[in-house]
Parts: sequence; structure tokens; C-alpha cells
Amino acid sequence: MSEKTLDAELVEQAKQGKMAAFELLVNRYQQKVANVIAKFIKDRHEIQDVAQEVFIKVFRALPNFRGDSSFYTWIYRIAVNTSKNHLVARSRRIQNTQVEFEEAESFGSNEDQRSLDTPDAVYSRGELEHTMAKAIAQLPEDLKTAIVLREVDGLSYEEIAAEMDCPIGTVRSRIFRARDAIDMALRPLLEEESVRKQNVR
Repeated sequence: MSEKTLDAELVEQAKQGKMAAFELLVNRYQQKVANVIAKFIKDRHEIQDVAQEVFIKVFRALPNFRGDSSFYTWIYRIAVNTSKNHLVARSRRIQNTQVEFEEAESFGSNEDQRSLDTPDAVYSRGELEHTMAKAIAQLPEDLKTAIVLREVDGLSYEEIAAEMDCPIGTVRSRIFRARDAIDMALRPLLEEESVRKQNVR
């Protein structure tokens, strides 16, 4: 199960108004976002404030996310722009404006990142990945091919239609049915996560 596939499905769920899916996206990327912001802003409390602002922007802009780039690339750009705007608003000199994407990407893969993953977060992510992989494996071959070409390979509907030698309408139908099946498989986990979050609060 690739990270891109999991992100794509969680984004799709979040677009449909499932807050548990959006919260899982926040959990997956909050430390990476904080690390990007820390390249511009040093105060810990300000980093937390800007990170919160980033995720508010992400939530509002999510309906417009088309998946042309990876979810992390998209959220990374929002984090960089929000950090710069934060500094400008406080009339501060912007430093480290040439943060490389590869460098930012590596922030989240070090030991510090792994140490911040709680057992619950690791378990939830593992359960999601396992359930989604199982749901995709059980799809009819035509639905499986369509969803993999779309979410893993990043092909357009037109490219998938050419690849599968069928009309675009058929491609859309297959992807819709595949997402619906995955949604049904993930729904119990997302509802469980939502209940767990409410109990924590």
C-alpha cells in the first residue's frame, strides 16, 4: 500500500465531509508541516500557531485539490507560503526562502518523526493501510485497474480510457464504484477513529 494511495483515499473521504479522515491526514503530516515552518520561524509557540493556520487553509482548500501533485507537495507549498506571510505580517526579514523540497521531505523521515508517532497513531495507520489494501485486492479486475491507474499512477481519465480501451464515462463509473467499495471497507475504521477522538476530548 503506497503512501500516495492512502493519502488519495483519505483526501477523497475528507472531501465528502468525513472529519475522521481529515484528522488522520493532520496526524500524518503535522510533524512534517511543523518542521517546514521551523525553517522560517524559531519560536515554538509561533510554529504551533502557523501550523494550525496551515491546516485551516488546507481544510478550506481541500475541495480544490485535484491531485495533480502529491498531497505532501501541495501541503508543503501551503506551509511555506503561510510561513512567509506570517513573517511579512510581522515585518520580519524572511530567511531560508530557498528551502528545498527534498530537504523538507526528509524532515519527516528521521528518528525524531518516528519517536513522535504514538502507538495509537501507528496502529490506526497500519489498520487503514491493511484494510485499504484488502479492499483494493478484492475489487473486480476492471475496477482495480481503473483505481490504481488513477490514484497510484496518476493518470488522467482520458489516459485511463486509452489504456483500458473504453469510454471516459466507463472509466468514471469504474473509479466511482471502486471508491465506493473502498469507502464501505474504511467506514467502520473512520467511525471508530472519530469516536476515539471524541472520547479523548
